[in-house]
Amino acid sequence: MNIEYLILIGAITLMSWIVSSTLKRKFAKYSKIQLRNGLSGREIAEKMLADNGIYDVEVISTPGQLTDHYNPKNKTVNLSEAVYNQRNAAAAAVAAHEVGHAVQHAQAYSYLQMRSQLVPIVSVTSGMSQWVVIGGLVLGAAAGVGFGYWVAVAGLVMMGFATLFSFITLPVEYDASNRALAWLKSKNMVTPDEYKGSEDALKWAARTYLVAAIGALASLLYWALQVFGGRD
Repeated sequence: MNIEYLILIGAITLMSWIVSSTLKRKFAKYSKIQLRNGLSGREIAEKMLADNGIYDVEVISTPGQLTDHYNPKNKTVNLSEAVYNQRNAAAAAVAAHEVGHAVQHAQAYSYLQMRSQLVPIVSVTSGMSQWVVIGGLVLGAAAGVGFGYWVAVAGLVMMGFATLFSFITLPVEYDASNRALAWLKSKNMVTPDEYKGSEDALKWAARTYLVAAIGALASLLYWALQVFGGRD
């Protein structure tokens, strides 16, 4: 790996750290804003599900911090222990966001369906794609253009699926946040100050996915240049 790649990885890592650290600070800040309605994250999630006519999704608690997610396979909204039990603006935002994914699932939101179709492919290829590209480049250097080149191209295709997955994730996450915020506001679930906290928390959460997508694209372009730039 040359210096350009190390600089690229360093820049992406730094950007990711800044966003992640800011996100944690934001959630800590808005966790101190107690909801006037007194509802917990679990109660917020259950009410939003009911308001959207969804009765076959269960809200459960999951260990860890910022481990919240929606599982379409068993139809569960998984809320981290703090979000599940607490009654603040951050918990309301996260709980409503995860239910936003459940609403997407119920309404067959196209980008969510596309992302779900890519999951089996990406789960197999994402961890090995870079090593396949490097292996192809090494083979090409040792034996000349030929088999090694096509191995590297195969690695790029695998990497491309992961990059596509990252970019399809963006509208999925932003849409879930928009659904969450629209519901919180239209149902008067939060006060104006609580809404601002929920909105800001979800904005920074979405930026983690944006940084991941930028990093995936930058890495793909770098390795594509290594593979195709070496050809006559």
